[in-house]
Amino acid sequence: MVEDTYKEKNEAFVNPIDKTKVAENPGLLPYAHTSGSAVIRPEDKGRIRGNAMTAMYDQTDRQMEQLQKQMETLVNQARSLNERMQISELIYQAEVPFQPVIHHIYHLYQRHSDGGRLLSMIAPNEWGRRNPYEHLATVRLLGDHTWEVMGGGV
Repeated sequence: MVEDTYKEKNEAFVNPIDKTKVAENPGLLPYAHTSGSAVIRPEDKGRIRGNAMTAMYDQTDRQMEQLQKQMETLVNQARSLNERMQISELIYQAEVPFQPVIHHIYHLYQRHSDGGRLLSMIAPNEWGRRNPYEHLATVRLLGDHTWEVMGGGV
């Protein structure tokens, strides 16, 4: 009896399934190898690529829109600075019979008689019946000694 069990243990195991029907590493198969395995479907590479391209275009469009808004802001700032520089040149070439104070509001006028410019503390509505000047702009002196146009405009 001991011999029978010894014989059984030493006999080679013979697999009844055909070797061509068995995988060496079933976990590496590109498809489910048992009925309980998860379903493995081939990926639609065209759809994956299309979705990735759509996401890429969407993201780059958003970034381009953001850059365009930033550029518009910079252009507006440059225009504002240029306007301040131009009005500042006009004011510094005008007659200024007083020392302007920072952050105070003044009025730039042009004389009817000779076309000369004058900076005044008197607003257009404070002249009374006869205003001898044409109002060009209401301005405020900024801390950097440029002038901000508050109303009117040259």
